[in-house]
Amino acid sequence: MSDLLNLLTDIEGVSVGHATDLSLGSGVTAIIFDEAAVASGSVLGGAPGGRDTALLDPSMVVDAVDAFVLSGGSAFGLDAAGGVQAGLREMGRGFQVGPVRIPIVPQAILMDLLNGGDKDWGVHSPYREMGYEAVKAARKGAFGLGTIGAGTGATTATFKGGLGSASAVSSAGHRIAAIVAVNAVGSVTIGEGPHFWAAPFERNAEFGGLGLPSLMDHSLRLKGVNTTATTIGAIVTDASLIKAEAHRLSVAAHDGLARAVLPAHLPLDGDTIFAASTGKHKRNDMASLMELCHLAGVVMARAIARGVYEATALPVPGALPAWRDRYAAAR
Repeated sequence: MSDLLNLLTDIEGVSVGHATDLSLGSGVTAIIFDEAAVASGSVLGGAPGGRDTALLDPSMVVDAVDAFVLSGGSAFGLDAAGGVQAGLREMGRGFQVGPVRIPIVPQAILMDLLNGGDKDWGVHSPYREMGYEAVKAARKGAFGLGTIGAGTGATTATFKGGLGSASAVSSAGHRIAAIVAVNAVGSVTIGEGPHFWAAPFERNAEFGGLGLPSLMDHSLRLKGVNTTATTIGAIVTDASLIKAEAHRLSVAAHDGLARAVLPAHLPLDGDTIFAASTGKHKRNDMASLMELCHLAGVVMARAIARGVYEATALPVPGALPAWRDRYAAAR
């Protein structure tokens, strides 16, 4: 469809906002739904960090959320959801409990405390204010990728990580899109070359159009064994889903993560993917759900490669180089 931006905001009723601090080497991304969206999620990494993730279990009572938050800062970054909640409360958003509305804002965080940025913030972390800034900045339409928002301080085993997004349309006309902050223990590229593991899924040269190399190098490449990392993201569709179906969509999106990052879901990764349905377009058949699960993996893989492809190195001494620093001529 001609109006697609290849971004999460291709889903009607979804806004995205970033807060970015390059000197800190960290940031926050807020995903805001115009109306509460049916949501779930799954955590397959061994070292996750999150807030209000338990309520996403299909057996829990609350079935819809007002926003998702992706943030750097490791456990300190969990303050960001409070800032997003504050912004949503000002808008009158939230789950009704008697006379009170409580914004429901699940969050996942990534570890970016060792990337060279200035983390000497004093008594209180800056993430609550950054969360508030992100929700206030949330807009529909185009938004930045790479070293921005939750992808600001992200790194991988070989290159600077970043924030990526991608979208697709099912045969039934349902839209589905991914957003992801790529901060993996593993690598998104093959061997010592510029090629992305996600290359088979690429569309319109969105991450360079380089295809696959003639020889596949499966050698283990890790960021380290004494630090945690995480790839965190969300998959959103305009097709109507119940909570259990949203959970299955999040699991399917992890398949895309595993196709784009090698290795994935390690003991020191906190790999977490949320899933949500805005319910703008009805569906009630298994065939459409199966296709959405297939596309969830595809768009997540593409979004991960885009996040690294679009990233730029942090402006700090000794910063991990970006893919573009080494392979600009290959683009």
